Formats: sequence, C-alpha cells, structure tokens
Amino acid sequence: MAGRSRKYRVLIGKPGLDGHDRGAKILARALRDAGFEAVYTGIRRTADEIAAAAVQEDVSAVGLSSLSGAHLRLFPAVVEALKQRGAGDIPVLGGGVIPDEDLAALKQAGIVEVYTPGTPLAQVVEAFENACDRHQKGRSGK
Repeated sequence: MAGRSRKYRVLIGKPGLDGHDRGAKILARALRDAGFEAVYTGIRRTADEIAAAAVQEDVSAVGLSSLSGAHLRLFPAVVEALKQRGAGDIPVLGGGVIPDEDLAALKQAGIVEVYTPGTPLAQVVEAFENACDRHQKGRSGK
C-alpha cells in the first residue's frame, strides 16, 4: 500500500456523545502510515458536522467510530447528512462495539463495512483503500 500513486483523503469521525476516541486515533494513524491523508474531526460531533467536514475536505471515504451503543441512530444519520449535501456517493465505514445482530441493519442503512474490536488494522486499511478506489472510479465514470 505504501507505493500507491494516488493518495486518498479520508475522514474519521466520532458522532454523538461518545468520548472514547483511542480506537479512532489508532485507525487514523494506521491510515496515515499506509499513505492516506486522514482527517480526524474529534469527539462529540453531530452528523451534520461530520458530513460538512467530509464535503469541505473532499474526502473519498468516511470512517465512523462508536462505543456508546448509539450506532443504529448515528451512523445512518451521517449517511443521510451526506446525501442532503449532495455527497451521498462518499462511502461510510463504521467501527466500534457493535453487536453482530446490528450489522445487517447498518449495511441496509448504507454503511459499506463494519468492524469491531479485534479486527486487524491491515484489514480495515484495506477496506478503506477498496472503498476509496470504488468512490474514485465512480467519480471518474470508469
């Protein structure tokens, strides 16, 4: 991954009142180490703030982290906020403490991939790369 010709910009966001951001920071660093430009919004952001930052930063993917149990409400809210800003094509990946029984609902709501604690960082980084590649191909019409 280090030798990629295209450097993707991604955004990592912490929606809601969850103040635990160690995992989000670790992921942002892993993405940077893999050659991405990673923008971290910080904790306690609204869906609108995350979507606005994603559009402003012209990102190729958004990663969301939730440890509070509010992922079924907050992750789809970010997807909707992106759509309202004309950026519904930006893929959204999610992670955090998410029960298996919630995975189908999140995917149905537009979350491309969902990762839980213990997932190897290389796997998550690869998912971001794949999502960014698809997004870029969609924008260029290829």
